[in-house]
Amino acid sequence: MDRITVPPAGPMDLPLSLLEMGCSGRFEIITHPSPGLPFPPQTTLPNGLPPTCLSLEAEVKKQFLQDPAWLPLHDTDFAFQRFLKVTERNTDVDSLLNCTQAPLHSGLSVVRDPTTGMLLDFTEVLLENTGLSAKNSLSLQRKPGPPSESLRGSNTNYPFLPGGMEELTLDQIKNKSELEQEIDFENDLLRIPPGFKAGMDFTDKEAKIAKPEVNLMSLLSASDDITDLVADVEEKVKGQEQKEAAKLPRTNSLEDLGIQAAVSSSSHSNKGKDVNSKQSEKPEYNKKWAIPVDISSPCEDFYKRIPHPAFKWPFELDVFQKQAVLRLEAHESVFVAAHTSAGKTVVAEYAIALSQKHMTRTIYTSPIKALSNQKFRDFKATFGDVGLLTGDVQISPESSCLIMTTEILRSMLYNGSEVIRDLEWVIFDEVHYINDAERGVVWEEVLIMLPDHISIILLSATVPNALEFSEWIGRIKKRHIYVISTLKRPVPLEHYLYTGNNTKTQKEMFLLMDAAGNFLTKGYYAAVDAKKERTSKYAQSFGTKSTNQNTTASQDRSVWLTLLHFLSQRQQTPVVAFTFSRTRCDNNAHSLESMDLTTSIEKAEIHSFFQKSLSRLRGGDRQLPQIVLMRDQLKRGVAVHHSGILPILKEVIEMLFSRGLVKVLFATETFAMGVNMPARTVVFDNIRKHDGTSNRNLLPGEYIQMAGRAGRRGLDATGTVIILCKGGVHEMSDLHVMMLGKPTTLHSQFRLTYTMILNLLRVEALHVTDMMKRSFSENHRDTQAHEKRITQLKKTMATLPPPANEGQLSDVLPYYLTVTELQTTKDILQHAILESVSGLKALSVGRVVVVNNKQHPNALGVILQVSNDAVNRTFTALIICEKGNEEMEGNGGDSRAFPHHFDTALFIPEGPCSHTVQKLNPQDITAITVKTLKVIPDRIIDNYHKRQQPRFRSEPPGQAISTASQELLRMAEANPGGVATLHPVNDLQLKSVDVVEASLRIRALQDSLKDFNCIHSPTFAEQYAQVKERMSVQEELDKLLFLVSDQSLSLLPEYHQRIKVLQSLQYIDSSGAVQLKGRVACQISSHELLLTELLFENVLSPLAPEESAALLSCLVFTQNTQVKPHVSNNLKEVTDRVLSVAKRIGELQRDCGLSQTAEEFVGQFKFGLTEVVYCWARGMPFAEIAQLTDVQEGTVVRCIQRLDEVLKEVRQAARIVGDSVLGSKMEKASLAIRRDIVFTASLYTH
Repeated sequence: MDRITVPPAGPMDLPLSLLEMGCSGRFEIITHPSPGLPFPPQTTLPNGLPPTCLSLEAEVKKQFLQDPAWLPLHDTDFAFQRFLKVTERNTDVDSLLNCTQAPLHSGLSVVRDPTTGMLLDFTEVLLENTGLSAKNSLSLQRKPGPPSESLRGSNTNYPFLPGGMEELTLDQIKNKSELEQEIDFENDLLRIPPGFKAGMDFTDKEAKIAKPEVNLMSLLSASDDITDLVADVEEKVKGQEQKEAAKLPRTNSLEDLGIQAAVSSSSHSNKGKDVNSKQSEKPEYNKKWAIPVDISSPCEDFYKRIPHPAFKWPFELDVFQKQAVLRLEAHESVFVAAHTSAGKTVVAEYAIALSQKHMTRTIYTSPIKALSNQKFRDFKATFGDVGLLTGDVQISPESSCLIMTTEILRSMLYNGSEVIRDLEWVIFDEVHYINDAERGVVWEEVLIMLPDHISIILLSATVPNALEFSEWIGRIKKRHIYVISTLKRPVPLEHYLYTGNNTKTQKEMFLLMDAAGNFLTKGYYAAVDAKKERTSKYAQSFGTKSTNQNTTASQDRSVWLTLLHFLSQRQQTPVVAFTFSRTRCDNNAHSLESMDLTTSIEKAEIHSFFQKSLSRLRGGDRQLPQIVLMRDQLKRGVAVHHSGILPILKEVIEMLFSRGLVKVLFATETFAMGVNMPARTVVFDNIRKHDGTSNRNLLPGEYIQMAGRAGRRGLDATGTVIILCKGGVHEMSDLHVMMLGKPTTLHSQFRLTYTMILNLLRVEALHVTDMMKRSFSENHRDTQAHEKRITQLKKTMATLPPPANEGQLSDVLPYYLTVTELQTTKDILQHAILESVSGLKALSVGRVVVVNNKQHPNALGVILQVSNDAVNRTFTALIICEKGNEEMEGNGGDSRAFPHHFDTALFIPEGPCSHTVQKLNPQDITAITVKTLKVIPDRIIDNYHKRQQPRFRSEPPGQAISTASQELLRMAEANPGGVATLHPVNDLQLKSVDVVEASLRIRALQDSLKDFNCIHSPTFAEQYAQVKERMSVQEELDKLLFLVSDQSLSLLPEYHQRIKVLQSLQYIDSSGAVQLKGRVACQISSHELLLTELLFENVLSPLAPEESAALLSCLVFTQNTQVKPHVSNNLKEVTDRVLSVAKRIGELQRDCGLSQTAEEFVGQFKFGLTEVVYCWARGMPFAEIAQLTDVQEGTVVRCIQRLDEVLKEVRQAARIVGDSVLGSKMEKASLAIRRDIVFTASLYTH
């Protein structure tokens, strides 16, 4: 539009002007007050109208020709010359000096009128934490990172501060380094600068201070001041009370006011209590973090307490569910342990609904990807706003509820994902998976790394140590965990033994455990009798060789046909048959080809669902042998479910089973994990399974988990569990333990991984030792109790007098240490003698020994009896003593109160000699002499015991006792310096190194005792007792300080070994700073050392994308194969190179002290699928690659899916290194394998 020009104003014209309003083409006429002044601008826009459209030519030129980013990578000189001709760029040197602006240190705050809300003023406020970012802080106050990193985070980000990990304590802050010193703000700071010893004196030296004269008037004025001061204080207090009265909040009703007042007063009183209790004693020491919730009584006031629940169910909740919901409403963390299908999911659903109500987020983690997919479908139907994150799938990650595997949550926590900020709940399903040796550590890491603001919900099968586990979580997170445990089953189970194997015996089913949980031995013996009837006459007469459970295929077939015929007659289907071998699952299903369990309507429904589900597969894939076989079996109502089945087929089978169209499902144990797919009946093919190392009986926990699949809530009154007795009836003890034994306790599987160490080392504020301290394996460390005791001992130490170190007493401490060592060495030697055969032979009846305990110091005794108990062996002996010291004063005790016990001088009574018969512990006998006496033990013991009775007390001792005690006294008087003893080496022939060294050391120590001066001091006994007391306190203190220090951590040696490995491979430097190699390894979740070494040694770069994929399959494939893969020479060479790198790493680990051998490390990598993956990446159809190996189709698919995750990690790592060529190769390899049946989307997510 052309601008309208107005002729200049003449003297007679009104000063009018046209003003263009914005770019809408609207004008206004404006007048000007005085003619001499210039007109206002002709338009409201700063520079006239904007151009209506951009010049396309200029844009293209600018974007594609003048931008140096478009320069080719190769032949750059020629391209650069052409570029200079085309472009007309002006050099801008200042752009090189560009740096990001410093964050603003202040902001504006609005001041409003409190009554009207009118804006009154703006004030400047200083902002805190402005320099915080994801690269330098663990705080939630840091600014968010870029949106691209908001979901998964970045491996350069700091994680958020884990809950329960303390900031620096006051004590730690007080511990100054050598360079730091206290600044005294009170005295002389203005005169002496910090660090100086002397400073400036600013006082006026000439001004003399006059002493004030004391008179009556001045004193009176001082007293007036005091009364004024008291009045001022009273006025202030009144003023404060008035202010508080004025601060009463506005409310709609007086009732509310009353409630608030009550609450505030109670909170004030509580505060007072808290202060007092803190002053008296810190209450945290005795705090119990796990709180068991009582679910025995009904929850009457549930609807009063929650009048508007966040989620409502169409059924009435059980008590345990109501209690859990009440805890969630209070934003508490809960641990819910209940049987399968008891309704634990209700708790998870309520948490998701609450977070949607609060506009926060929830993360639901599960151990298995398949379980994640199923939960996604269930929650999506219920809540709508649900997302899914697994290794290969990402669906609506912005949702308020995210479902993921625990490994993904771990990486999000380490990488500081922004999702963590908004989290309110994290739900851990199937927590008993923490017992998994391989992956259990992930749960512990996640629980330790979760920040403080997140509440935790743990759902688990019944476990015996739920309280202990919750106590651990509560302690590390410093919050209460409410433990809700229920053993009630919604559908009770009945357990049977089945011995039938033909039409005649098909009804032989015997109840072994009823619904109330009573074990019925009658049923067991009936089953044994039923089996016996069919055994041969020979076996009946002579007993069977063994109850062998291994049966032939035809016997199996007849048992299954009989049982299933019987169950379908009784309408006990659907049936889940747990079989602990994939081949047996397949064989059993195959043997039922004569059996048809479905109606024609069901057949049609199965057929249409099967066709519809597989319609997304390519034509060739629909004709795979496994699919064709399964289609036929499904139509007859039979199916198989194990890891060798294709994932899409497994999902079809699960969906048909949940609809009740699969009548018999042969499944392995994985079917019992998590997914809520109950059946009418569960059958156990066997009660023994191979767990990778040995054949063993099912554990009670495993049996309960699988048996719990029986009984559908709302459909069946009881669930039926049947154990097949194919060969013979199982042992009753085995059955009893399996059915009524305790489920497996939760054990820590915490171990150190290189990824964990590197992830924590790159963050200065977090230490690996903090992680180790908080692990479940270190749960026994009661640090708080230890610290309390340490403070007590330190106080005790402060009150004890310091040891004397002058004159004669200067060597009391060395003397004490020598005596202690002598005593310890003697104890060790004595223990060795008493453990030996020759030592025990010497300690026979009649042997004279030196007794040394609290009652008898260095007294001679003779052995009368030796007990037969090898564990707590005791010796009955006659011992000489002072008159009046016959009775036992306490049990033995410590013989080491005073040092003269180490004189070899024997005890000789000062007055008349008496005697006593006592039982001695081995430690009371300090020497075995060479002497023996002829004694009559029975007569001596009987006579002594008789004289203990009151009426015979005054009788003289018998002849046998008198003779023996006189002989002992004569021996002591004849050898006052000590009787010759049996030498452990020369006489008892104990030749072990320890014994020889101990006996030599004792002799040396005994000789050195004579050289000490302190023993001649008159106050020696008193000083020695003081030193002894002080040293015993010090020893206990040292022991406790060790226990609370990092040095007592069980994994600390391994940590130092792994650090040594990382330093040798240059992943970290000598100070522990993470280097480039370490940053690359942080990206990789498993086999991080091998992959990083391959990257840096450039092993992968020369390979084609499909060869890289084939090679890396060794990291994800774990089975042994019989078929050797045929691969190209190039791949063979690279395989050898990978193995040599692995061997080098394995040997380095061994050299650094790790227990894993180089062979074990190299043995992890299996190359059985290289040919399969190579052909798949080159486009070969799945039907053909399945022919190349003996590995089952399901396993192949799972390996290729996991391989895709590895390729993504390598691609990310290549980008960090700056190798864009390798990165694009990995992308190509990933695209090449992501096709057809292997990457068909899950039926649950569509």
